[in-house]
Amino acid sequence: MANLQEIRISPSVLNADRDNLQHEISIIAEVSDLIHLDIMDDKFVPNFSWDFTSAETIIKGCPIPVDAHLMIEDVDRLALDYAAIGTASVTIHVEASKSPRATLKSIRSAGSSAGLALKPGTDITDYEDLVDVVDMFLIMTVEPGFGGQSFMGDMMQKVRNTRKIIGDRPIWLQVDGGISLDTIAIAREAGADTFVAGSAVFNSSDPAEMVKILRQRAASI
Repeated sequence: MANLQEIRISPSVLNADRDNLQHEISIIAEVSDLIHLDIMDDKFVPNFSWDFTSAETIIKGCPIPVDAHLMIEDVDRLALDYAAIGTASVTIHVEASKSPRATLKSIRSAGSSAGLALKPGTDITDYEDLVDVVDMFLIMTVEPGFGGQSFMGDMMQKVRNTRKIIGDRPIWLQVDGGISLDTIAIAREAGADTFVAGSAVFNSSDPAEMVKILRQRAASI
């Protein structure tokens, strides 16, 4: 059985009620480790969520740390804006970055943890040389851009490969996409320790209780 302290649940507010977002976050804040904030620009992915000004309001008003998942173009420049406003973790997509090593180092220098996200079709072995500048790898288990998609079980081999690359380094391994009571144990068994859950949490009748149950389900492995 896994140590609960090794498991992090990061609810994505993409599926929350945006008209009552502060309240929605308050419901799950005490039982969650992070808030996952999906920033989409309708360019890198075919959807739009929040602009920088709106995101800044959410981040600065959030009672727990925020992981900003940047699914945007020009990420090498804009990632630093998110780090500068006190975002706990800034995650960039390697597919959108022209200089991932330099950007990850700059995120760290600005005081944030640096995350590197990979789409399902991107091979982790092409970027294993970045382990020295990464605080978290994010393996997408859906195609980025929309919430509520089905979990891609064939990504678990990539999660296993990433776990081997990480070795004993203190790097988090996050999965994002289709995480639910039916899939979180599968991702945990493959080596993930940080789980983004959107629909499973905010579409449930008791979001806080669902976070607790997801954590327990992951810990059962």
